[in-house]
Amino acid sequence: MAILAPIFGLILLGLFHTEAKQHTLSSQDASFCHGGLEVIYPELDIYQCLIIPKSLREKVSQVWKAPQVYFSTAQKKKTYVLVMVDPDAPNRSKPTSAYWRHWLVVDIQGSALKEGQIAGTTLTDYKPPTPPSNSGFHRYQFMLFEQPPDASVSLTEQEEASRGKWDFQAFITSFDLGEPVATLQFLTQNYKD
Repeated sequence: MAILAPIFGLILLGLFHTEAKQHTLSSQDASFCHGGLEVIYPELDIYQCLIIPKSLREKVSQVWKAPQVYFSTAQKKKTYVLVMVDPDAPNRSKPTSAYWRHWLVVDIQGSALKEGQIAGTTLTDYKPPTPPSNSGFHRYQFMLFEQPPDASVSLTEQEEASRGKWDFQAFITSFDLGEPVATLQFLTQNYKD
């Protein structure tokens, strides 16, 4: 019996370590976030890359509406483009529907963004993260771009017809958006998993 106690302890330690590892961001996922973007849901303030706690997954997918988005260093006289995408649709190992566009707002006034208000033109209404069952963790990425002066950012008819398989890089290039000024992401999985 005395021999089993240390073995049992190692087994428990091994299970805890595996569980903890599954819910820890990889260095690549953690390094995505930069620039000071903040996304606020009713019970969740996201200011760095993170994994949504299991207790909040149903709320972020089924209950909460579009979050507030703050960018404290926004320049008052500039306009911005906010994009929220899932690059892991339908799953991270085979993202055949990436990029899935969850939200797209253009012409966002910098002065409003400093106050956490999205005062702009919505090209794609907010759709909450709803990863399919048994598809693992998905990354939900928020990217904020400075909109070039006098740029009329829009979607093509084909882009408007479908949120999935969006050629995000072509969109960035066609409107000369360049690199995002701020990025943020969270990971979540289906709340029933």
